[in-house]
Amino acid sequence: MTGDVLLAAVIGAQGLGGAVKAKIFTEVPEALTRYGALHDKDGRRFEITAFRSGKPGEAVMSFQGVTSRAAAEALKGTQLFIAREALPAPGQEEFYHADLIGLEAQDREGRVIGKVAAIHNYGAGDVIEIARPDGDSVLLAFTRETVPLIEIAAGHIVVAVPEDDEDNDHVE
Repeated sequence: MTGDVLLAAVIGAQGLGGAVKAKIFTEVPEALTRYGALHDKDGRRFEITAFRSGKPGEAVMSFQGVTSRAAAEALKGTQLFIAREALPAPGQEEFYHADLIGLEAQDREGRVIGKVAAIHNYGAGDVIEIARPDGDSVLLAFTRETVPLIEIAAGHIVVAVPEDDEDNDHVE
């Protein structure tokens, strides 16, 4: 797998000394410090010099060279990435969400229904977004029942498509 993986996003400044508050996308927030320097989409490098966990899924951290609140505030909205190759190999039946993006989504009969566009989490669990060939998108709960088969090496996932009930669209 190639490309960058989003690990964090700066959501604001913290204090006066240049620290930032960030939303962390690693399973364990402290894991963010294991990968070395992070980078943004423009290639700017961010070396973490201090780190502490905050609320669940958040952390407060300082970067080398960011020493004022104004500099920290300027980073709000910055997405922080690491090269995919820098991450450890996933275990058996594990995967990185980034590895799913672009995979073909098929129904149980092997018919193509679209491509994986994104994995979202709005607080109640992961949601998979499938971009359909007609330009529409479908959002489904990302569960084993909805996505029973993930075959990254084969380049596809299987999606249990809900049955269309057009002939019986009334409430009984």
